[in-house]
Amino acid sequence: MSERHGGTEVRGRLHRRLGSGDLTAVPEVRHALRDLLGKWPGPAADSPADAADVAELLASELVTNALVHTDRGAVVTATVEDSRLHVEVRDFMAGLPVPDVPTADLGRCDAGTSDLGTSDLGTSGRGLVLVERLADAWGVRTAQGVGKVVWFELHAGAA
Repeated sequence: MSERHGGTEVRGRLHRRLGSGDLTAVPEVRHALRDLLGKWPGPAADSPADAADVAELLASELVTNALVHTDRGAVVTATVEDSRLHVEVRDFMAGLPVPDVPTADLGRCDAGTSDLGTSDLGTSGRGLVLVERLADAWGVRTAQGVGKVVWFELHAGAA
């Protein structure tokens, strides 16, 4: 069932409150998002599977960031409207995120030269960089009250 909202047709909506530190929510959000994308009219990449994969990856990164870097849980909202998927992840901690810039050589994490640190060997710090590179649009805004919202959009048929 779809509804009209501001001149666009809302084809589906996902809204979930996630508990603090509950990383089991990450795959649950991915699966729910894939189900939601069954209502999307077309792909954002070469095939519908690619669009769903990109959406799942980006949502997973944002959810994981919110749950790992804050201690008050998060709220995920995803909306499919006409040819656009809009995903928001809200947390309840002050401060805006800053994307880490991963080093070009992942095998080398010299002290003082890597933003990644030596303990994670380059496996973290890429979430917002992925969002920036793969989303058609993205941003961060302060939330009403306390916290922030990190969002991204994918457009059906975008090259």
